[in-house]
Amino acid sequence: MRRKRRPVIVCALGMSLCGLLVGWAHAQAPGGQGTWAPKSMLSATRSEIVARAVNGKIYVLGGNYARTKYDLAVNEEFDPATGQSRERAPMPTGGNHLGAVVLDNKIYVIGGFAREGHKGATTNLYEYDPATDKWRTLAPLPVPRGSISAVVLDGKIHAFGGRNDTEMTALHDVYDPATNSWSAAPPMSKGRDHMAAFSYGGKIHVIGGRFGATSDKTGLHEIFDPASNSWSLGPPMPTPRSGGTGIVFNDLLIVIGGEGAEGGGTFNQVEGYDPKSGKWVTLTSMPTGRHAFGLDAVGSTMYLFAGARGPGGREETPEVLGFSFR
Repeated sequence: MRRKRRPVIVCALGMSLCGLLVGWAHAQAPGGQGTWAPKSMLSATRSEIVARAVNGKIYVLGGNYARTKYDLAVNEEFDPATGQSRERAPMPTGGNHLGAVVLDNKIYVIGGFAREGHKGATTNLYEYDPATDKWRTLAPLPVPRGSISAVVLDGKIHAFGGRNDTEMTALHDVYDPATNSWSAAPPMSKGRDHMAAFSYGGKIHVIGGRFGATSDKTGLHEIFDPASNSWSLGPPMPTPRSGGTGIVFNDLLIVIGGEGAEGGGTFNQVEGYDPKSGKWVTLTSMPTGRHAFGLDAVGSTMYLFAGARGPGGREETPEVLGFSFR
C-alpha cells in the first residue's frame, strides 16, 4: 500500500528564508525583458490555486495537496510589504481549478472541482470581503464546471469554458451582482479549459488552453466585444499551452508557464500580448517550468504563488516568486 505524501510545511521565514533560497539567482534571460526573484514561501505546498489582490494584500485560495486532499478551503493572506502570510476565514467549501475575480474590493470565487482528476465539478459562487473577513454564498453557476476562466467587465463577471465531469464547454455566462443572477452570452468558438482570460480596453481576450487531453493544447486567441456582442480572432499565442496563468501587467496581457510541453513537462515561457500594437513579445522566462500557481500584482511587482514544477501535481512547491520590469 502506497503511503500518502503529507504536505510540506514551511515554518521559517525572515532571515532563515535566505538559507532556503541560497543558489536561487535573479533570472534574466538573454534578450528577455523583466527580472524574476524569490520573495517568500507559503505555509504549505499546494497547487491548482488562485490568487487575487485587494488593497495591497494578496489572497491565495483553495487548491490541493499532491495526491492527498483535493478540496482545500484555505484562504491565506499574503502581505508583499513583509513577505509574511496569515490564515483568514476559509471558503465555505473547498476546491481546485477555481475561477476568481475582484469586483468592488471583493473576491468572487467561481466553480472548481472537489475531487481528483478534474472530477466533482461544482456550481459554487462565493463572495469574500477582506474588510470583514466574511464569505457569502451567491447564485450558482447555471452548469457545473471547473478549470473555468473569469474576468470583470463593466461591473459584471464573465465566466468562460471549463469542463464538467465528462466534457469541455464553450459556455459564456455573465453574472450581475446587482441582481444576483446569471445570463447566457455568445459562447466561444470551441469548448476548452485551462486557458487565460483578460479584460482590457473594453474587450475580453481568452487565450490558450486545451480542447481535451493535456497534449491537445492551443494558442487560440479569441476576443469578445460587448459592443457588437460577438467574437473575433486575435494573433495566436506563440507557444501553445494549457494550464498557464494570465495577468494584465504593464499594459500587456501576459501568459506565464503551463503544461503540455514536449515530453510531458511544464513550460517556463512568459509571453505578453500588446493590444496597442497587436503583437506578442517574449519576456524573461521563469527559472523552471511551472503550472497550477496563483498570480496577481501589487504595485510594480507581480507575485507568483506555489504551483507544480512537474505535470499534474508533481514537484509542488511553496515558493513565492516576484517579477518586475525594474
